[in-house]
Amino acid sequence: MTVVSIVFAILLMTLTLASTQFSPRILIGFARDRTTQWTLGVFLGTFSYCIATLPAARALPHPFVPVASVTGAMLLALVCVGWLIYFINHISQSISVNHIVDRLARETELVIDELMPYPRGTFPLQQRSEVSPAADEAAVLSPQSGYIRFINIGQLVAVAKAWGISVHVARRVGQFVPAGTPLVYVSKPERVPPERAVHIVTAFDIGPTRTMQQDVEFGIVQIVDIGLRAISPAVNDPSTAISCVDQLSRIIVHWTHRAPPPWHYYAPPHVLRLVVPWMSFEGLLDTAFEQIRHYAVADLAVSLRLVRAYSDIAGSTTHADLRASLLERARRVAAGCAGNLPKDELTRLQQRLAGIEAKLTAAD
Repeated sequence: MTVVSIVFAILLMTLTLASTQFSPRILIGFARDRTTQWTLGVFLGTFSYCIATLPAARALPHPFVPVASVTGAMLLALVCVGWLIYFINHISQSISVNHIVDRLARETELVIDELMPYPRGTFPLQQRSEVSPAADEAAVLSPQSGYIRFINIGQLVAVAKAWGISVHVARRVGQFVPAGTPLVYVSKPERVPPERAVHIVTAFDIGPTRTMQQDVEFGIVQIVDIGLRAISPAVNDPSTAISCVDQLSRIIVHWTHRAPPPWHYYAPPHVLRLVVPWMSFEGLLDTAFEQIRHYAVADLAVSLRLVRAYSDIAGSTTHADLRASLLERARRVAAGCAGNLPKDELTRLQQRLAGIEAKLTAAD
């Protein structure tokens, strides 16, 4: 139990450090870490085995020593020693900020792969925005407060088709919905009495915290949190902020290679059954870079990396509208730094921006 206490102490110290230095939102990643779970299981299992074996050793009425059980306990003790060394090495790597940011980026890419499984075509993208429900649609209210973590698309389409209605989801995944506010809007509300509305509500997973089941934005928010703390005056660690910008550009590049998830679902074809809003590309860029750009106006290194990130993203896509948007954002970085950087540093930033403009203009 002493070693188990040491493991718990190491884990709690790691969670405290990660929460205070990086972001409290990343704690869920440590809690579900398989190595940590296996470590606690191995030590608690060894302790339970030894407790169960101990009553078998006795002196009265006849001395008896369970040789096989004692040998097993000794072997388990050696395994625990080796596992403890491995666990300490694992924890030392886990609290590295580069490791944390890379893990978050990989997990976000997996969410993108699941949510957007098809490659993006060469046709111009349709910029979608929030659509207001029709006047004849009635609201189905949320029974609880929380963040929308998952939407069962198949269930909503099946229900809408069976009842001959259309369903308009009011808020996208990752947004907060208070209890008693509209969760969805349905056409032909006379076909959706309260006992049927339950089937619509159960298609949503609502909870007190955001998760990455379908929420690409949440993975980006965690990385942005780390980057913002790094460039705060209290920490002043631009290298960590630069690492965050690099990983954010990696996620956005991965996004640009995939076809956006559909907003409209039909069953049968040409009969609209479901409207689900998703995060747009512009919204994703705002979440990923705008806060960092705002707080990095006096930091040349981070601003240079932001401009390069926009260049990398623009170089990964052939869509002229995306390139134009990224170029405008790069210009915004330079404009924000104009009154906060010395003249020589501002010149470097403008030179990099000019190089990007020339490259994108030549590519177009």
